[in-house]
Amino acid sequence: MRIVLVGIQGAGKSTQGNLLSEKLGIPYLSSGHIFRQMAQEKTPTGRWLKETINSGSLVPDDMTLKIVLEYLEKPEYQTGYILDGFPRTVAQAEAFKESVDIVIFLDVTDKEALWRISGRIDNREDETLLAIRRRIELFHEWTVPVLSYYEQQGKLIKIDGEQEVVKVFDDVVAKLEKAEKKMKAKKVKAKSK
Repeated sequence: MRIVLVGIQGAGKSTQGNLLSEKLGIPYLSSGHIFRQMAQEKTPTGRWLKETINSGSLVPDDMTLKIVLEYLEKPEYQTGYILDGFPRTVAQAEAFKESVDIVIFLDVTDKEALWRISGRIDNREDETLLAIRRRIELFHEWTVPVLSYYEQQGKLIKIDGEQEVVKVFDDVVAKLEKAEKKMKAKKVKAKSK
């Protein structure tokens, strides 16, 4: 199964991604982690990525697609994955369309996200208050339309991300099982035609 986790920074994507990975036995991968790893490289791309990420800006679509699609070609992702932080724009979603089965949206308010992130702000260079606010603005501007795109395709699962971690996870698993049954029914129906 190929799952995408979407949510504002601080929504709990990495927590839920790791829990789901353990439950489903498929790898969890964060596009932010890929970019942060590359940003540490002493290359022109690495330096450019570091400046882009630390400012809170988005990496352009063409570069994001190239990096993520190339990374997903690794053997460990061939049987499925849980991907966090990608796609972030409708253009990315359209180019990535065949690689997504289910999209899980962890819905939290901006206020809740800022409160959660404030507890970890010192841990990462790219988590200054200014960069976080910028990312929240970009989420509303660019990523909210991605949710509509996947909803129209019948791939979107919306979860109240402000509940306790265990309750969020239980909701994710229950809705994922329901969506998986629907997917299997569609495949059977398509084969019988």
